Amino acid sequence: MPSIHTFQWDDGGRSAGGFVGLTGDCVTRAIALATGAIYRDVYQQIASMLGSSPREGVIDRIIEDYLSNAGWKRQALDAAHDDHGLLVEEMDFPNGIVIVSCRKPDRLNGHLFTICDGTLHDTWDPRDEGAYVVEAYWTPTATARVNTTFSEPRKHATDLTQEQFEKILGRLKAIDNTAKNHASTDSERENALRMMQSLMLRHNLTREDIAGKDELDTMQFTRLACPLNGSRSCAWENGLANYVTEVIFPMSQWYVARRGHRTLYFFYGPRADVENAVGLFRELLITIATAARRLYGGYARGSGVSYAEGYVASLPRDVPHEKSSPTSGESQSTANKSLVQLRSLSVHQASAEWLSAECDVQLSRGSRSGRYRHDPSAAEMGKIHGAQHKIDIPSAPKRLGHSG
Repeated sequence: MPSIHTFQWDDGGRSAGGFVGLTGDCVTRAIALATGAIYRDVYQQIASMLGSSPREGVIDRIIEDYLSNAGWKRQALDAAHDDHGLLVEEMDFPNGIVIVSCRKPDRLNGHLFTICDGTLHDTWDPRDEGAYVVEAYWTPTATARVNTTFSEPRKHATDLTQEQFEKILGRLKAIDNTAKNHASTDSERENALRMMQSLMLRHNLTREDIAGKDELDTMQFTRLACPLNGSRSCAWENGLANYVTEVIFPMSQWYVARRGHRTLYFFYGPRADVENAVGLFRELLITIATAARRLYGGYARGSGVSYAEGYVASLPRDVPHEKSSPTSGESQSTANKSLVQLRSLSVHQASAEWLSAECDVQLSRGSRSGRYRHDPSAAEMGKIHGAQHKIDIPSAPKRLGHSG
């Protein structure tokens, strides 16, 4: 029986350690999670062994050397598994903490993740791909350092929370402005530079951290799948995914993929938005499909499809996202919408870069045409029911939610 049964989002302490920006850091993350070591320490140790930043990946030899020196033992795979490959979701791993190396058969880039008693800890779930084959896995020896606090929030004296890190960055930027201000006296500028140097050394920060794109650089990204039965997706299901991501959670995005006889809708972007988008998409999907099945016997063909399409087309578009003070004039409303659109585009670009760097997914557009007999009366009934649907938006952090 496969031993991975749940998924838990965890960045291994990257954001708590003050790291910013997009990166493929699975090796550092997995090792920090498995050993309980501070992310920043693991990052620097690997960088020293590699001779460069581990942001873009780590070669197998370095991983082997690091884990061997840390007291972890590589376990040999069964000969049959080694020859033909066993998918991550099919593998039966031992209990306790395990570090797993997997790879797509047609790709050079691999992926490393950590399991603890059947729970996969990572920023995304490689089982969703259905293509990752286990190459090797490591278990701790009696002398290895092992994380004993998986079920508890990991706190270290040198860790920074994201809030603390942002406060430090804010202070550094204020000091930087003083140092650059021509109106400041020489002594003020010198004091500002000394304070900057002290803070940056204390928290291991660089100029790039200060000058980075604040909000995008500190976002926590993820990708979650919503699997459906059937190898073909309906147009109304695609329309529903568009509705959830464009109207309700515009910072998130989606794409659809096929895995055997199942269709998977992947949502990706800022973590809170994605989690809420998947929940809402699943809820609406069940509601519409159930209504179509009860009224017309199904939702994938005939009148049931017409009903579902009408339902999605009439879902409420003017949904209040946050309580805000009334704006004066149409120009303010237009300006707010423009800001939201610009922000969404920036987040979308960052999300796509994260998807490529972390999940090794490059998206391409496709189209599929189909024919069925449209039922105007069923579509009209769907529009009536869709217009009456009340959308309850889950709460989410304001910095990730729709603002404006």
